[in-house]
Amino acid sequence: MIDENGDNLGEKTLEEAKSLAAKAELDLVELAPNARPTVCRIMDFGKFQYEKEKESRKQKSKVKKSELKEIRLSFKIAKNDLENKLKQANKFLDEGHKVKLSLRLKGREKAFKREAILKLKEHLTLLGEDIIVEGSVSAQGPSVFATVSKKTNN
Repeated sequence: MIDENGDNLGEKTLEEAKSLAAKAELDLVELAPNARPTVCRIMDFGKFQYEKEKESRKQKSKVKKSELKEIRLSFKIAKNDLENKLKQANKFLDEGHKVKLSLRLKGREKAFKREAILKLKEHLTLLGEDIIVEGSVSAQGPSVFATVSKKTNN
C-alpha cells in the first residue's frame, strides 16, 4: 500500500486501507490488481483522472497532423505559373504534408494522356531530389495525378 505522499506503508488489510483513506479524506485506488499482494494507493482519484487527461491532451497537441494537399495544374500551364505552383507544393512538403499534383485534361487534351503523364513526371523532377513519389503517376478519368512526400532525415 502506498500513501498520498508516495511512501510505502507495507501490507495492510482491506479494512485498514479503507480506514486510512477515509481519515485522509481521499480515495483508495487499486493500481495493480494482478500482483500478489495487490498494490493500492491513497489518492484523490478525480485529480488523478484530470492530470492524466490533461497529459494526454498535451501529447495530442504535440502530434503533427499530416494532410493531403492538392495542387492543380493544367496541360498548357505557363512557366511562371508552374513555378508558383511548385513553390507552393514545396512549402506544403516542408510543413510535412503530402501533396497530390493533378493535371486536369480538358476537351481535346484528353487525347494526349501519354503526353500528360510525361509532362507531370517532368514537373515532379522540378520539385527536387528529396521527394518520394508514392505509387506511380497514374491517369484516372480526365486527370493525371501523383502523390508525393518529402524524405525525412532520420
